[in-house]
Amino acid sequence: MSQLNNPSPIARVFKSLAGVEPHELSAVMLSMLYFFFLFGSYSVIKPVRDAMGTVYGIKHLNELFLGTFIGTLILAPLYAGMASRLKLSTFLPWVYGFIAVTILGFYAMFSGGKVSARWVAAGFYIWVSVFNMLIISVFWSFMADIFSRTQAKRLFGFIAAGGTIGGIAGPAIATLLAKSVGNNGLMLISAAGFAVTGLLVKLLARERDRLVAASGNEGQRTTINHRLGGGNPLDGFILLLKSPYLLLIAGFLFLMTFISTIVYTQLGDLITKAFTDHNARTQAYATIELVVNSLAVVIQLIGTGRIINRFGVTLGLMLNPIIMVFAFLAIAFSPVLMILGSLQIVRRVAEYAVAKPTREMLFTVVDQESKYKAKNVIDTVVYRGGDLLAAQVSVGVLNGFGDIGLAVLGVVVSLVWFPIAWLLGKRYESARSAEGVAASAVPVAGH
Repeated sequence: MSQLNNPSPIARVFKSLAGVEPHELSAVMLSMLYFFFLFGSYSVIKPVRDAMGTVYGIKHLNELFLGTFIGTLILAPLYAGMASRLKLSTFLPWVYGFIAVTILGFYAMFSGGKVSARWVAAGFYIWVSVFNMLIISVFWSFMADIFSRTQAKRLFGFIAAGGTIGGIAGPAIATLLAKSVGNNGLMLISAAGFAVTGLLVKLLARERDRLVAASGNEGQRTTINHRLGGGNPLDGFILLLKSPYLLLIAGFLFLMTFISTIVYTQLGDLITKAFTDHNARTQAYATIELVVNSLAVVIQLIGTGRIINRFGVTLGLMLNPIIMVFAFLAIAFSPVLMILGSLQIVRRVAEYAVAKPTREMLFTVVDQESKYKAKNVIDTVVYRGGDLLAAQVSVGVLNGFGDIGLAVLGVVVSLVWFPIAWLLGKRYESARSAEGVAASAVPVAGH
């Protein structure tokens, strides 16, 4: 109680900066640190993954995309089955421990040189591409299980900044150390980072109980000291198909992924035409990444919570579809790199700073089983399925109709995306109005 009545100067700063209440500060800082190590560890190894893609062969990248999608189809049921058999407080840290062990396994294979480097490279590329969606999904599932829907509106954007900072630190480490320690050394650094992530999850699990006790009626009423219900490895798919609300979330993510892939394809085409030198192309991509992450982290730290509290979740979900309708119209009339690059920056800043934190808030109104099982299916299988389909369609449209054809496709997809975002936001808001009925809000999720 003394912390609440007489908060420390640090607590007062965070209260003023991002609306973090004194009793929430420890959980929020641990969550940010968790996301920093998680995304930083992945960002260290991502350039290694991309390099392995070139070892397998650029002309065969579609095979790697297909392998990644198949991998997500296999992993999602395994994840659901394990979550049903182990206590969440035990299972969640070991998700990251298992990732660290698999990276060490690839390190041994690359170091040993007894297996075909091309096939090991393909396996490594696919595995990293599969688990990167899983680890982010597990993180946000845990956040939706720690913080209530009211707390999420204030805190999720601020917490997301931890991942953005990790996304800046990881590539910086890889850039500085790639020549001195090599790909194998970066694998060891990444594995160590994932091991630290697992330890932070254990600390946060303990802090969660203290937060819930201090939050009173505002806190979550679920517990992670038990196994999830069910036991069928396909529970995540079943929960998704039975729930109109979860299907709306899946549709929203599918279309967001589709739009991202269209822009990525179009941007790659324009950068290729604008720069013949590979180093200049890399610099163009790096400049966009730097600007996006720098702007996003500032908004996440001081603006996301205020924006969502002021304008609501529905507008947060609709922001990107609105931006992309006008963006693709601009590109259709003037398909030049300067315009597309600028619009890509605006789109991704809006996505990272507002759309993604807002989308994760949607899971605070579903039951605990859906948070971990159905969400995992949405964040891995649906995401990678949208990625795979959009890549095929985008390349076909680009070859047949050029950049203007891709822009028209983007307008059409954005116009479909807009009403789904609006309807999803309204369903979420109606769930909030029924907050006193049940903490898990199972009827809203369609169960």
